[in-house]
Amino acid sequence: MIAPAPRLTHELPDTTDVAIVGGGIAGLATAYFARRAGLSAVVIERRPAIASLSTAAATGGFRAQFDNEPESRLVRESLRFHAAFADETGLADWDLGIMPQGYLFCVFEESSAARQRALVERQRQWGLSDVEILDPRTIRARWPWLSERVTQARFRAADGWLDPKRLATGFAAASEAPCVVDTDVRAFARSGERVTGLVTSRGPIAAGAVVLAAGPFSGVLAATAGLALPIAPTRRCRLVMPHVPEAPADAPMTIDEESGAHWRPWRGGAHGMLTLPDVAAEDPLDVVPASDRFAFALLDPARPTALARLSPFWERVWRRQDQHWVVRAGQYDDTPDRRPLLGASAVPGLFLDTGHSGHGVMSAAACARLTMDCVLGTVAHADNPFRADRAFAPLDPAAL
Repeated sequence: MIAPAPRLTHELPDTTDVAIVGGGIAGLATAYFARRAGLSAVVIERRPAIASLSTAAATGGFRAQFDNEPESRLVRESLRFHAAFADETGLADWDLGIMPQGYLFCVFEESSAARQRALVERQRQWGLSDVEILDPRTIRARWPWLSERVTQARFRAADGWLDPKRLATGFAAASEAPCVVDTDVRAFARSGERVTGLVTSRGPIAAGAVVLAAGPFSGVLAATAGLALPIAPTRRCRLVMPHVPEAPADAPMTIDEESGAHWRPWRGGAHGMLTLPDVAAEDPLDVVPASDRFAFALLDPARPTALARLSPFWERVWRRQDQHWVVRAGQYDDTPDRRPLLGASAVPGLFLDTGHSGHGVMSAAACARLTMDCVLGTVAHADNPFRADRAFAPLDPAAL
């Protein structure tokens, strides 16, 4: 049987129920949930291919271990959907490459350990009952390659990672929506104050609702409709090493909760991730530069963010000096509290599925479902915890 494929086209329909700006994971999931609601949808993508900017740069990690209940609930809904993706979408045998190998957050200091215990207690109050707090003996019995300096860890075995491209293209195929590529959005069509469609480089399209799902470009586009969004495009990098035989293939996502450095196995190699502390917000970019400075921050054992602090075998990897690596860069569409902007905006007819702050892959299904509920009016604006006009909670500096 031939697998279904997304409907890429250069033909712009005259009208649709929902016009979606952005062909990344958020926009494609929104198209699928529009179809599920009985609505027609069209995806407008400025690049020649879908899921080729932020989605393509994502590492694909998913976790239910969050520091706030609304986002934890959102992600858990998405994870249930991912687990049943083929049945939910009707795409028989569609493989998302799900690897439920766990997320292991490690700490070294007692103050960090106390914060971990308090967080896990809150998570249990939210119904997340399968997060373990582990002592040093248990940690090293399970993962002997961890540093002896690790004093405590929190672990959820059902967390893990998947293939972001397979998830995005699965949503696109299941939506059956035309994805109009190589197409710029030049303006929002208006009738009075209400957005009624789009003006694109291929002409106009009328829509009952427009959903802005353009990731780091969302703020710039929203401004053309007179809407100010609190989105700060912020560069993030991923270290890809194709051959690291020391990295156990069955290892979890392994995180230094104090520095933010983390790694996971990948096809005989490994991915390494880190949020550098001095990265400032910038303009949205089509080409996001990467630097070996990021690789050195993870690989050089002399650096405070070195992966060797977590797992000593990384020092051997560094000493060999024979490893190939690639640094892949993308941009998060960060919001002040690193939670998404979903649902109705202050501009009538314009809805949001953006501001995912690096969590778009793991929460895409639930975010799209909630966005479409707001389009349909089945969720009251005041009952939506991710509305754009909310009061933003102070950001915990230790939150990842």
